[in-house]
Amino acid sequence: MSHMTHQYAPVSGIGSTPEALPGALPQALPESLPVIDLSLADSSPEDRRRLHDELRAAATGVGFFQLVGHGITPEETAALTGAMRAFFALPEADRLSVSNLNSPHYRGYTRTGAELTGGNQDWRDQLDIGAELPPHTPGSGEPPYWWLEGPNQWPTALPELRTAALGWIDHLGSVARRLLHELLAAIGARPDFYDDAFAGHPHLRLKLVRYPGTAPDGAGQGVGAHKDYGFITLLLQDTVGGLQVERPDGTFLDVPPLDGAFVVNLGELLEVATDGYLKATNHRVVSPAGARERYSVPFFYNPRLDAHVEPLDFPLAHHAPGATEDPANPLFADFGVNEWKGYTRAHPEVTRRHHAALAGPAAA
Repeated sequence: MSHMTHQYAPVSGIGSTPEALPGALPQALPESLPVIDLSLADSSPEDRRRLHDELRAAATGVGFFQLVGHGITPEETAALTGAMRAFFALPEADRLSVSNLNSPHYRGYTRTGAELTGGNQDWRDQLDIGAELPPHTPGSGEPPYWWLEGPNQWPTALPELRTAALGWIDHLGSVARRLLHELLAAIGARPDFYDDAFAGHPHLRLKLVRYPGTAPDGAGQGVGAHKDYGFITLLLQDTVGGLQVERPDGTFLDVPPLDGAFVVNLGELLEVATDGYLKATNHRVVSPAGARERYSVPFFYNPRLDAHVEPLDFPLAHHAPGATEDPANPLFADFGVNEWKGYTRAHPEVTRRHHAALAGPAAA
């Protein structure tokens, strides 16, 4: 299904306050993230109710939690992190051979400092990977977000990277699907409510990220404060630390690494879908001190690019406070528009090279 881009409209909130949300965390500022065990879904009815209580509290409160009991093995994790470290150890010429400047699909390597968040330079380099698909060049009347669907770039010197990364996308896609079903059940919605939005070719994305220490000018922005565009993000982080989550008073909470856990946060589309009942939260990474390196792997569980995210039907919808309204970052119920907006802003060099006439979410 295709939409003409001029038909998109940002979603507005209804403007009440969040204090009345049933199941929300207490108003005392959180001092740590909840740790939630997904394996409770396969246990007793009492354990599954506890899982749902914990999910509802985390998702309507801080919007972040640590996930254990997910079934991803240490061996699978080691295969991915080993291939990732091997990629960043390649000579710069090998990494630049798969530069995202080569890709109209925003896939490939971004050199340190070439990505922007909030208009400011992020001090990290990364490899963007997605589901391996043929290029979708938008036809007449098709929205420009179809450029985001296409093939990856792989370094010839590291064939094991493709195997590990595409396997990770498959495995974490299954974990995220299960988690989304349990989260929807936790707020009284039908667990499969959004299955149609993910049918076919969901827009699953992966980043392999290295933070190479503090920038030469002393700036500490590893990646600036932001929210994710889609439904759910599962982050694998190493032992270095630096991830911070914004609390309700505007201060930031450190997220210490927890061995074997994924840090989970909800994206803007779930906030839109629930009119703000579920919470997308700003987060950032502070650069490690000196020349110390930090590695992380965020996985983004997103629906199809052409999915229109219908409002979620759930019993407590009348308590929803309204989705966040930010004139600088309008939220759209059409996933592809949110994703296109984000990538064209974050990677201005790719946008200028391949899509100069299309920059911005409202381009036809």
